[in-house]
Amino acid sequence: MPIKNKFMKSLFDLCDTHCHLDFDAFDNDRQQVLENCQLVGVKSIVIPAVSRGSWDDLDQLLQRHASQSSATTPALYGALGIHPWFVADHSAIDIEHLDQLLTRRKPFIVAVGEAGLDFWHDMPCSSQQQILFEAQVELAIKHKLPLILHSRKSHDQILKVLRTKKPGAGGIIHAFSGSEQQARQYIELGFRLGFGGGITYSRAKKTRQLAASLPLDSIVLETDAPDMPLSGFQGLRNTPERLPLILEALTELRKETAEEIATATSKNAKQVFQLDTGG
Repeated sequence: MPIKNKFMKSLFDLCDTHCHLDFDAFDNDRQQVLENCQLVGVKSIVIPAVSRGSWDDLDQLLQRHASQSSATTPALYGALGIHPWFVADHSAIDIEHLDQLLTRRKPFIVAVGEAGLDFWHDMPCSSQQQILFEAQVELAIKHKLPLILHSRKSHDQILKVLRTKKPGAGGIIHAFSGSEQQARQYIELGFRLGFGGGITYSRAKKTRQLAASLPLDSIVLETDAPDMPLSGFQGLRNTPERLPLILEALTELRKETAEEIATATSKNAKQVFQLDTGG
């Protein structure tokens, strides 16, 4: 059964800007999840690949969905990138291959990512992370595509690269939890900030305050499913069906109505990714 919340009857046009629907956690019920998403107003989903090994699988998933698309499921889009957790398995030749894929990309590939830097708990390969991150920024510039960026303990380093290279299509900072100063700098560089399940936890005071106070035109919604479970769903697989619950949490933090927030965040997502979802 689909997730229910008090916004169910409104059926807002929501966009999940970060969902790993290609992960095997969804292999047994992916189609049912998509049908449930449509029922609760999630009308578009962006799926960022995390490694070369997932690029072909994502392409096949998106092609299969495009051939079967109907009014009963959301529109699906993809991004191709190398996540910082997996840089040890990649090299310059993978960047060349990514360049080739982006050159002949299909319309449903709308961004470069998930890319970025992660220096949490002295993660290894920091120099390799930097090299592959900068290479992906350069590909985004070359192909005039936005970026989907992962950042942990690395906002200053990422901002330095973005200020230097100036990717014109901007992008989204996934699961933003930095400072207000860093948020303002990203916004000035043309990036939106992704907020997800983290804002459903009362203990996440800094992130909730930012979600409440930043300009609405700088915010997009995301689930990061199957990861980042919402409060009350700890230990369970996260799912894009729960995006309306994130909208509900954001509505409780901000002065705008749920409809205003839903409309603005989806408009922001469509602008970033240049989506045409019929909405």
